[in-house]
Amino acid sequence: MSNSDPAKTTSRGMLKGLTRYGDAGFSLFLRKAFIKAMGYSDSALDRPIIGITNTFSDFNPCHGNVPQMIEAAKRGVMQAGGMPMVFPTISIHESFAFPTSMYLRNLMALDTEEMIRAQPVDAVVLIGGCDKTIPAQLMAAASVAVPVIVIPTGPMLTTTYQGDRLGACTDCRRYWAKFRAHEIDQTEIDAVNEKLAPTTGTCMVMGTASTIACMTEAAGMSLAGTAAVPAVMAERFRLAEFTGRRAVELAQLPDPSTFSSQAILTPQAFTNAFTVLHAIGGSTNALIHFTAIAARLGIQIDLEAIDRLGRHVPVLVDLKPSGSHYMEHLYEDGGLMAILQELKPHLYLDCLTISGRTLGEEIESAQNNKSMARHKKVIRIAAEPIFPVGGLAVLKGNLAPRGAVIKHSAATPALLQHRGRAVVFTSLEDLASRIDRDDLDVRAEDILVLQNAGPKGAPGMPEAGYLPIPKKLAQAGVKDMVRLSDARMSGTAFGTIVLHITPEAAENGPLAAVRNGDMIELDVPKRSITLLVDEAEIKQRLAELGAPEARLEIPATGYRRLYQTTVTQADVGCDFDFMVPVATRSAPLIKE
Repeated sequence: MSNSDPAKTTSRGMLKGLTRYGDAGFSLFLRKAFIKAMGYSDSALDRPIIGITNTFSDFNPCHGNVPQMIEAAKRGVMQAGGMPMVFPTISIHESFAFPTSMYLRNLMALDTEEMIRAQPVDAVVLIGGCDKTIPAQLMAAASVAVPVIVIPTGPMLTTTYQGDRLGACTDCRRYWAKFRAHEIDQTEIDAVNEKLAPTTGTCMVMGTASTIACMTEAAGMSLAGTAAVPAVMAERFRLAEFTGRRAVELAQLPDPSTFSSQAILTPQAFTNAFTVLHAIGGSTNALIHFTAIAARLGIQIDLEAIDRLGRHVPVLVDLKPSGSHYMEHLYEDGGLMAILQELKPHLYLDCLTISGRTLGEEIESAQNNKSMARHKKVIRIAAEPIFPVGGLAVLKGNLAPRGAVIKHSAATPALLQHRGRAVVFTSLEDLASRIDRDDLDVRAEDILVLQNAGPKGAPGMPEAGYLPIPKKLAQAGVKDMVRLSDARMSGTAFGTIVLHITPEAAENGPLAAVRNGDMIELDVPKRSITLLVDEAEIKQRLAELGAPEARLEIPATGYRRLYQTTVTQADVGCDFDFMVPVATRSAPLIKE
């Protein structure tokens, strides 16, 4: 390789993205001099360079297997003749991020995007797992032309406590509710705490991480089989090796952009992903994340179209929180490809995947694999679903002019049509201080309302939508109530909970006008959520609030200022407004 005139050489490998010193030859000379300090030879540096993201952190047990996955991916890269280069990005874990991991998702997306741009990589292996990491990585991928391929960290395995199989974090919530209701004591809740997360990996229910992994595979951005394999199994590391090998193949294509995210993530591919979201009873969070990814590509996601899609697609997976089982059982049943086999009539099978094959070809290949489970435990046939329509429903009405969402597959059927009196909490702090007070004026038939917990109001739209049952009602045996907010809810959670009310209260959305004692009507079959207050009164209440900026107390500097002044609403994906181009295409497209 000539060092004298890199401008005349194809811009790949070490020649890509040269640091600007005003002399390209010197830039390459200096780059090679410093990388040779790491012991690399010229032969190694002449190969395609494959970046591998390192999202490991001591604060991130969901990514506890990442060091081993990196080694497996590096092995695959070297087998295929490439040069693996590992680089770090922000690591986000749901339980170790203040004020919430969603607050940092966009920062991770910016970090990942700019590191891909800044470094000479011909393709990138994205290793992620905990809820917001793969969405952040895919948002970054949507903004760059480099081929990327995703390999999730995979779900934990389960264990048992006194004969009861446990899994984070649906069973975390189930046992915590028992503890709040005084059904179990401190000794028992401590014993359960030891058992809920027995291995590294993401939550082993159909929470946000598992949902995102399934949707990513369905959209074609990861190799077939990567969504369901448990984090600690040898197959997970073999898949990481295969992913490294495929990354080299992508880097060596005459035109690698033919397998960029822009080429793979078409409106039809997003429709396939949202079809899977409905069929697996997936996390409501995934709706926001994939809306943000699509928006980066100029694709608009219409919430009403999402709802129409769900009316055609049943829930086929008997996994918590919509069902009874865990991700290891889905893996034993054949993983996502076995679900897709049942969904074929609803899918765009000609969508290209990162493997180079179409989605239809991947499904056919999996069907012909003799290791595919024949006696399934958690995957239902389409004629015998666990829930007759998709797991999510989109609601509208005077309380949510731009939409709200409910996971009705994990709700109490008797509460899906309900009229009740509002018990209002004006902030997260107000909720924490009053929810367990003996003098709280609340009855089981009331509707709990949380305000100012949205993208700007909280900030960061935390997973606070799963409002706890007031302690005095929990101790009286109440297990569920209608709850609504502009917040999110963990994908592992369950209950009759309306989320993502848009516009949020902090933006003077109608939610901000709700007062104690107002009557609210929820009608999920009619897809409506209505504040039963005269429209003139609602407008008067909102006018009395004044400008949103005056209440938000936005700091003069720092990331919080950037976030609160530029973050979009939930129906657009909660990305920064300056990262979202004008939408030129739409999805999902219901397959007739």
